[in-house]
Amino acid sequence: MLPNNSVVQLKLSICIATYNRGLFISETLDSILSQMQPGVELIIVDGASPDNTPEVVAQYLLEHPQIHYFREPINSGVDADFDKAVSYARGEFCWLMGDDDLLKASAISKVLSIINSGNDDLIIVNSEVMNVNLTTKLQNQRLAFDVDKIYRETDTEAIFADIGECLSFIGCVIIRREFWLGRNRTDYYGSLFIHVGVIFQSPSITNVRVIAEPLIVIRYGNAMWTPRSFEIWMFKWPKLIWSFPDFSDSVKQKVCLREPWRSAKALFHNRALGAYTKTEFLKFYPNHIKKFDRIVAYAISIFPASLANSVMVLFFSLRAQPAQIELYDILHSRNAGLLSRFFAKFLVHEVN
Repeated sequence: MLPNNSVVQLKLSICIATYNRGLFISETLDSILSQMQPGVELIIVDGASPDNTPEVVAQYLLEHPQIHYFREPINSGVDADFDKAVSYARGEFCWLMGDDDLLKASAISKVLSIINSGNDDLIIVNSEVMNVNLTTKLQNQRLAFDVDKIYRETDTEAIFADIGECLSFIGCVIIRREFWLGRNRTDYYGSLFIHVGVIFQSPSITNVRVIAEPLIVIRYGNAMWTPRSFEIWMFKWPKLIWSFPDFSDSVKQKVCLREPWRSAKALFHNRALGAYTKTEFLKFYPNHIKKFDRIVAYAISIFPASLANSVMVLFFSLRAQPAQIELYDILHSRNAGLLSRFFAKFLVHEVN
């Protein structure tokens, strides 16, 4: 239970919605708890994990009173569980943290200093990207910012264009709790990106700050929704991004295509990853599309997957700056074969 009164005014609640992360959540908690300080709490909402998550967290509860753990009787989905976490929180701001990502050293101190010195409703934290085992850096920083940036009321389109794509990762979001609770959240349950709906629904947020320094390490390639990646990135994510009325089509286009499933290149890329097969074609590809496009889409869905994988490895390897994240995805898909690894090894060095 949460105490009725707090001696120290809580400035920051780190909110984790977790499910089946018993293998990873210890590293996440260690990275957070090693830098906890007065005015900070940690909220964990467990969506009825059937693995050993409760036992792992129980060990931390014995030594860290700043942790408040809520185990739900049923899994309500990641959106509802993050919403519950913010509701349970007591801090002025809530940091929506991934359950397998890590905080970099001094991240909490950096964020608290900005909270105490500013008047922002949303703080976006930059991040670096590592592979699943945290042995290889895939990207130095997701946002190509050299210095912190502040957006205000006249910058709504710039906010959307600059940070929209970055928001596909929830761990970058630190949001004023009062702002979150004052917004429509339930309409975004099931979207997998409730935070994006909260931020960009009308009227869109205006007081935003971006921290250029990476404060988070993303454990890439470990997403729970990987088996649904085709549905999510071809349909769910674009539908959400293009649903917001306050932004022009040209700005939304900078975040993602409106209907990426129309792109033969996108379909071929998904085929190389193993995310697009005849099953996805039959389930998701719209029936009203003209016959020629449907034939192309179907042909891609049955194209030899290992060959598609090799072609995409060659494509990403021969770019002026090889695309490390894309190569990592391709080479760690079930379709990666000897030819794919040959190309990667001799053209750019193999991505671990």
